[in-house]
Formats: sequence, structure tokens, C-alpha cells
Amino acid sequence: MPEVRLVSRRRRRSLVLRSAPAVLAAALLLGGALPYMADAPRAYLSYLVLADRADAQGSATADAAVLALGGQPVQDYPQIGAVLAYSAAEGFAARLRTRPGIAAAGATRTAAVPGPPGALAGAGDFRHPAGSQAPTRAGSEALGRAGAGPAAQAGAEAVDADGTPTVPDPGERPSWNLSMIGDDPGARGPGLLATPTGSPVAAAADRRAAALHHVLVAVLDSGVDDTHPDLRDAVSPGDSASCADGRPDARSGAWHPDSGVAESGHGTHVAGLIGAARDGRGVVGVAPGVRIAAVRLLGPLGQYYPENIVCGLLWAADRGAVAINNSYFADPWKYNCPEDPDQGAMVQAVGRAVAYAERTALVVTSAGNDAQDLTAPRTDERSPNDRLSGPAQDRRLGPECIRLPGELPGVVSVSAVTRNGTLASYSNYGDGRVTLAAPGGDPDGGPDQAIVSDWPGGRYAALAGTSMSAAEVTGAVAVAAALHPGWGPDRLRALLVAQAAGNCPVGPGLCADPGGYGAGVLAVPRQ
Repeated sequence: MPEVRLVSRRRRRSLVLRSAPAVLAAALLLGGALPYMADAPRAYLSYLVLADRADAQGSATADAAVLALGGQPVQDYPQIGAVLAYSAAEGFAARLRTRPGIAAAGATRTAAVPGPPGALAGAGDFRHPAGSQAPTRAGSEALGRAGAGPAAQAGAEAVDADGTPTVPDPGERPSWNLSMIGDDPGARGPGLLATPTGSPVAAAADRRAAALHHVLVAVLDSGVDDTHPDLRDAVSPGDSASCADGRPDARSGAWHPDSGVAESGHGTHVAGLIGAARDGRGVVGVAPGVRIAAVRLLGPLGQYYPENIVCGLLWAADRGAVAINNSYFADPWKYNCPEDPDQGAMVQAVGRAVAYAERTALVVTSAGNDAQDLTAPRTDERSPNDRLSGPAQDRRLGPECIRLPGELPGVVSVSAVTRNGTLASYSNYGDGRVTLAAPGGDPDGGPDQAIVSDWPGGRYAALAGTSMSAAEVTGAVAVAAALHPGWGPDRLRALLVAQAAGNCPVGPGLCADPGGYGAGVLAVPRQ
């Protein structure tokens, strides 16, 4: 089994193809220094504070507790009875936990900042009518189109600034990952991608795309480039926002990736896998025609802090998304241990947000790329990943310490398989921790063994990881919702599980390991 190394020791949400330039570029990224801290007169931390009541009255109670101790509330989460606050006081969380009506409080970061974030001119309102705005053309034609043609058989054509190899325009050639999951409204296999216009299969695809236009899914990630030709008609501006500091920012383009932050192209790649247009160029997603709420979580320092996740989940749920894709894990702790009061508060806060979203949506998560048994003792050598200096803690963890949001109750957790249908060597696993598997690719096999999708700037990239697997499942949820518009999340989940149980690319009975495959390998519903 080949070794799978993460590109960055601090964090890599998905795996990139091995190349010397990519490894070199990645080695220069994420140094961890925060130069503006050097002369900061005060050192603030951010906190999530949860009341006993998980409602608007609870968030008012949390606000009052923060103010009573001299802290500064910056965002209420009335849906779950919580508040985001900042304080420079020592022992702030411990004192909060003694206040009446407070269930939990904890620091969301270990690296201090000079102060709370400033006023947000484009602050968004969580409460918003579901499906309020159809997608509009957000990009310009200035990008043009890349030269069409088959992807290179060996290696990538360029390396992006963050070390990710880009590949030529695939020209919508048949892809192994869509073939494996049967993403064809007429028959299994990649026939949809090569079907002439006007054929019965193409007509069925057009009908499905029309139905998908009434379905909204959310991509909580590093941001989405909606000027990409494959995505400019998919992203719904009225349903998109940034939650990069825990507050919903609905200004136009706030959801765009920040090219100055490592991994900023990841969300565009994920969005393309879900909903890239079937237009004869680039790639095609699992659910072309679906509307995408692009929600940027990745902050300016390259972190997915818990408050960003809470904000994103609540935003997506209140917009009426039927599926919410989460191809990341929460920072700064790779695994959060409930017995630690700070980490325990993060488990409760993100858990409340997930439970709120699950009332109307399937929350789809990546199982992770650490090749770990999530039910067994394991070592975390990379946390906290926002530290200013010094080595990470070498933590020996038990199964009670969990990835957020990927190990919370009710989520659809997705492991990865390679092109031959076997569990990817990097994929996490564990009985009861994986719902189903989907194609994630092999980072050592070249572009044809990886997953090719969109990349910012009208480009394309080949990645591998459970991030890609989760995105394919989110696309399948969208297809199921289009086929069954009256169904809620429980019925949609049951359909996915039932379909996966009959799909084993390596042969009947060979996907029976529930720890690795869950129910089986994703099969896109056709009815």
C-alpha cells in the first residue's frame, strides 16, 4: 500500500498529485507566523458561549453573561442559543461556565488576535425565505475558454501558487468517478457525457437539469469562483455568503476564494464536482443544473474555526439547502475531546448547528485523509494548528475525541475509494463512523487516477481525497431531491443507503466491510 503524505503537515483537506514543484511550493506555505501580533497591546481570544436554552432567549442569556464579564459579543446565533464573543481577560471561559443559564463556553482558537473584528458593512440576516433567488450570471466572459481536449495522461500542465497541479481542459470526456457511481439518467456508465444532443438519454438529462434548478445545495468551504465557465450559472448569489469570521457577510462576491490564502481553490473544485454545467467543455458535475449556495468558511489565516462552521451551517439551513457539503475539519484541534472544557464547548456548538441543519437538510461530511481507525486509540501530532511557535502537541486520543463536523450524530460521513473500487489507503474508517463510500482517487496515480474538477481562474485541477467523495454524495442527494421533491432528509438518506448497498465496483460481497465502505459505494439514484 503506497504511503500517502499530506501536502502540509498542518492541514490538507484533500490530497494533490505528487510532483516536485507541488511539494516544494507546499513546503513554503502555512508557516504559522502572525506578524501583526508582535506589537499588539492586548491579546484577544474568540469564544463560543452556549446557553442552556437552544433558542433566541438562550442567546440573549449568553449575551448578558458575556457583557457581565466585560467581554464583547460580536454575533448571536439565536437558532441554537449561542453567541460568538471576544475577550482579552484571563480565565474568561472558566468564569463564563459558572454563570447561571450557561451550558458551555470555550475558546475557539489558541493563537490570540489584536482585537475583535470590526463592524461588518454587509452583515447578512440568517433568517431568509428558502430558495429566494434563482442564480444569475455572476461572472464575465473575459476569462474565455481553455483549449478543449483530453486531459494529459502523464502529469499536470502547471502548478498553482499553493502547490496544486492544474491540468488541461478535459473537454467533458467520460470520467471514471462518474462511471463508477452510475451518473447517467438512462443507464450505468459515462454515456451521458458523450451522448448526442436530441437523443433520449440527452433529453432525460435535460429534464433532470430542469428539475435540479429547483434544488439548492450548500458548499461550505474555501469559497467558490463563480466566474468559472462551469459554475457561473450554478452559484446563487442571493443564497451565498462568507462566514470567514463567524458572521454572515452577504456582500456581493464575499463568497469568492481569497487567492492569498493556501487551499483557496478547494471549494471551487468541490462545487464543480457537485454542479458543473453540462456544456461540452470542462467537467460535468454529478448534478448539473443544481443551484449552489457558496458559503466561504476559510478565514484569512487559513483556518476553519468552529464559529465559521456554526455560521455556515445556520446560513445554509435557513436558505433551504437540501444538502450541505462539508469537505473539511474544524481547526485548530483536528480531534475535539469532550472532556476538555474548551473542546467540549466546540463539540456542543457545532453539534447544535448540525442538529438544526438536519431538520431540513442532509449534512454531508468527509471522513478524513489520515488512514486512521476512528473507533481506536490514535495519535494527533498536528494540533493545535494555529499555534504561533513551537511543536504541536503529541496527543494520544481515544475514540471519544472526534472530528468536527464529520463524527457528529446524523451526518452522512463519506470514505474514499480508488479507481479500482478498493478503499483508498489514506481514507479514515471505522465501524459506525462511515455512512457510505464514493470515488476519491489516488494521489500517486496521475490525473487519470485522481478526480478532475474546476479550479479558480477558469482552470482545472486533479485532486484526491475524501473531500471529493463527499462532494459526489452531495450531488447525488441533489439528484434524489429533484426526483422526489416532497421528500425530507430522512427519506433521502434512506434512498442513498439503499442504492449504495447494491453497488460494489470490486465485485459482489467485496464491499461488505462497514468500517471502510459503510453501506456500500455511492450509486446516483435514477428514480
